[in-house]
Amino acid sequence: MYSFRYLGIILMFLAECSLAGEIYSEFRKQIHPNGKYVFYSHGLIVEGTNPRPVHPKFGTYEFSLIKDMLVKDSEFNLIAHHRPKNAKIEAYTTKLVSWVRTLVKAGVKPNNITLIGFSRGGQLTSFAANRLKDLKINTILLATCWPGSVQTDPTITFSGHFLSIYETTDGAKSCKQLSDRSEELLSFEEVAISTGKKHGAFFKPMKEWIVPVKKWINLKSN
Repeated sequence: MYSFRYLGIILMFLAECSLAGEIYSEFRKQIHPNGKYVFYSHGLIVEGTNPRPVHPKFGTYEFSLIKDMLVKDSEFNLIAHHRPKNAKIEAYTTKLVSWVRTLVKAGVKPNNITLIGFSRGGQLTSFAANRLKDLKINTILLATCWPGSVQTDPTITFSGHFLSIYETTDGAKSCKQLSDRSEELLSFEEVAISTGKKHGAFFKPMKEWIVPVKKWINLKSN
């Protein structure tokens, strides 16, 4: 009787663990076709070897904490590659595109794939999403649409579901212009947060943007 009871406890524990998200710094060849995958591309300041660089105005970029909070109580696999110093935009964009297409080829549904990018990472995410329009994956841009950036580049358009989040005290603003010209979009949502921290609002896993990001991913994924 005790063995069955303990077996039940173990099975319950394993079931709970199976719902926890996993964090990977590199793309894994072992793919779960029924899984959910999220790619997070960090800001420019993190390029290099330091996961906690300090900006003179915006403070410490908490790369590890952001990853931890994204997967907390989540069911998706998070791939957050730490880019090297002076990463080439075209080369990294091609890498992101290749990873996504590898997942789809292995049986992962496009709506279970989300690209997230902040600032320079958002720029990379935009270029990748533009090249993946045939798949209609999910795209999230955090403080990415600066004047003269991807926002006004007519060659960049998205498909699938698109979420934009920006800080009202920051120089990066609404991505509506990008969404308006993206005729293949299934949906567009935008959240304006007001923390007073400018670009630094996304240097840490603040609930103002972490909560809507996770909620949106869950709604758009199966």
